[in-house]
Amino acid sequence: MRVAITGAAGFIGSHLVDRMLTDGHKVVAVDNLVTGTLKNIEQHNGNTDFEFIEHNVSNTIHIPGPLDWVIHMASPASPIDYLELSIETLKVNSLGTHNTLGLALDKGAKYFLASTSEVYGDPLVHPQTESYWGNVNPIGPRSVYDEAKRFAEALTMAYHHRHDLDTRIIRIFNCYGPRLRFNDGRVVSNFIWQALMNKPLTIYGDGSQTRSFQYVSDLVEGIVRLLGVKHHQPVNLGNPQERTVLELAKLIKELTGSKSEIEFKPLPEDDPKRRLPDITKAKQLLNWTPDKDILEGLNSTISWYREQMADKVLNAR
Repeated sequence: MRVAITGAAGFIGSHLVDRMLTDGHKVVAVDNLVTGTLKNIEQHNGNTDFEFIEHNVSNTIHIPGPLDWVIHMASPASPIDYLELSIETLKVNSLGTHNTLGLALDKGAKYFLASTSEVYGDPLVHPQTESYWGNVNPIGPRSVYDEAKRFAEALTMAYHHRHDLDTRIIRIFNCYGPRLRFNDGRVVSNFIWQALMNKPLTIYGDGSQTRSFQYVSDLVEGIVRLLGVKHHQPVNLGNPQERTVLELAKLIKELTGSKSEIEFKPLPEDDPKRRLPDITKAKQLLNWTPDKDILEGLNSTISWYREQMADKVLNAR
C-alpha cells in the first residue's frame, strides 16, 4: 500500500512510520515539525519507499500519486503543547481533519483518525466504553484539545455517512515509550526526566488520580489491526490496568535509582480523576490486548532517555 501519515515526525506517528515500512508499505510522511522532529524519522532517509513532506495540514494539502490510506495523526497532544498552541490545536483537528478527509475522498483512499481518550473528559462512567458520551467542559482550558478531537470524530463520521468514505477512528489512552520528548509534559516523560536529573517528581493533586499506560508498540499493533477490519465506530486502544499517578512516580523512582523527592502541587482545572479504557471492542474486533509489561516498557523508555541525555552531554563538549 501507499500510505500518507500526518504527524509522522511525532512520537506515535514516527513509530507507525517504522511499522508500515517494516511491513513493506510505501509511506508519505507529512509533518510541520512544530512538535515533531526529523530525528524521529531520519533513519528512513534514502529509503525509496519513504518520502517526507514538510507541511501544515491545516492548510490545503495535495500529494501527487495514488494513496490507499490517509492516516491523520497530526496534533499537539500534551497539555503543555495544546495549551500553548491552543488555536493551532483547534485548527489541525478541524481544518486539518477536513483537509485530510478531502484528500482521502479525492484519492479514493480509506481514512484513519487518531482520536483520544480526552473525548471522555473527566468521566462519570468507569471504565469508559466507546458508547459513553463523556463529561467535557466545552470552555475549560483543556477544551482546545478535548473538543477539537470530538469535532474531528464528528467530521469523520459525517464524511462516512455523506460520502460513504471508508473510515476508522481510534481513541488513544495514555501512551509512552522512546521518542516521548523530555519536555513533553505528560506524566511518564515528566517523571523519568525528573528522576534521572534527581529533581523533585511533580505530582499534581494528591496522586490518587488514575491512568492506564500502554507501550507505543502495543498501540501501533492495534492501529495496524484496525486498518484491516471494516469498522467505522470509535475503538478504544489502551491498557485496562489502572494505576495511580503516585504509584507510577514511586515505580519510576525505583527503576531509575533516583534520589528525587516527591513534590505535590495543586491539581489543574478539569484534570480527570479516573481514566481507564474498556477494551472489550478491541478484543472482539481486533483480537488485541496490550502485552508489554509495564516494568519492561518503562525500563526500555528509561534506557532511551539515558542514551539521549548522554548524547546531549557528548555533543555539548
